[in-house]
Amino acid sequence: MRDKLPRKIPDIAPLLRLSGLEPFTLTPEIPFVNVGERTNVTGSAKFRKLVTSGDYTAALAVARDQVENGAQVIDVNMDEGLLDSEAAMVTFLNLIASEPDIARVPVMVDSSKFRIIEAGLKCVQGKAVVNSISMKEGEAEFIKHAKVVRRHGAAVVVMAFDEKGQADTFARKTEICARAYKILTSQVGFPPEDIIFDPNIFAIATGIEEHNNYGVDFIEAARWIRANLPGVHISGGVSNLSFSFRGNERLREAMHSVFLYHAIKAGMDMGIVNAGQMAVYDDLDPELREACEDVVLNRREDASERLLAIAQRFQGKGKEARRSTSRGASGRSTSGSLTRWCTASRISSPPTPRKHASARPALST
Repeated sequence: MRDKLPRKIPDIAPLLRLSGLEPFTLTPEIPFVNVGERTNVTGSAKFRKLVTSGDYTAALAVARDQVENGAQVIDVNMDEGLLDSEAAMVTFLNLIASEPDIARVPVMVDSSKFRIIEAGLKCVQGKAVVNSISMKEGEAEFIKHAKVVRRHGAAVVVMAFDEKGQADTFARKTEICARAYKILTSQVGFPPEDIIFDPNIFAIATGIEEHNNYGVDFIEAARWIRANLPGVHISGGVSNLSFSFRGNERLREAMHSVFLYHAIKAGMDMGIVNAGQMAVYDDLDPELREACEDVVLNRREDASERLLAIAQRFQGKGKEARRSTSRGASGRSTSGSLTRWCTASRISSPPTPRKHASARPALST
């Protein structure tokens, strides 16, 4: 054996690697990761009613439907005032673990209370994602939470939130994310590929002028982060964007499609969305698409008024309701996954990030 050389340690590409029962690797060939949002009591009235009433069997069906509709990760949030949120999180995650068709995908453990996140991490199989930690309570608490997440081997979503509050401008978003990146990589030892920044998607077309540039600020911040903080990923809660139009699902789908079309090209590679509610960019009505782009990209001063003016003409239930009639005998949706949506919307992977870019990038239209 003396003449035999030790095994050469293979080079492992620094990619985001998650797992449920099955592994998931975010490769450059995957333009966008769909995180199913419907197993979140704060975002789904149906799911909240099921959980608060203790009907976990029906609640599991919601999770299953998200996976069948193309969710590559499912977000689980139990932050509800009428619930014992920690017990609900543990119960639901343990039930998911016994359902292979759900447990095959990774879980995003989502809560504003870190004790609930930690309880959830003790239940999940494979490598999960924590959503989220931030510097809201200062650097010391941020580092403490990051070390716990790292000890559990999870990836982490970092909110653009510091001691001064949530970041709502390009400058604040990039400043906070750069500061958090330095702390996580230098002090905590977090691999950059396991860091997912959420630069905050806020509602637009609210009638408040200060909100008009929120979409542009997110898109430009995503581009800057991917160019200047090597290895990281970008996520966000997409439904927040269209909160002003809740009730008009067809219009909300169009806004989300337009926003994702531009945000993904800028570097956003993950998002919390309704997996069954994705309209293809090129299939949108041209007038509606233009009006949505004017709002999302803040291209004209009267963009919000113009979108409001046509909103009633595009009133509808949305794709998820319409597609219920196209399910096969198995109950599975016959329409494509988000990968197919990206292909249909002509979205490819963003270019390789530049390591030393410093100039503020221009927003491409």
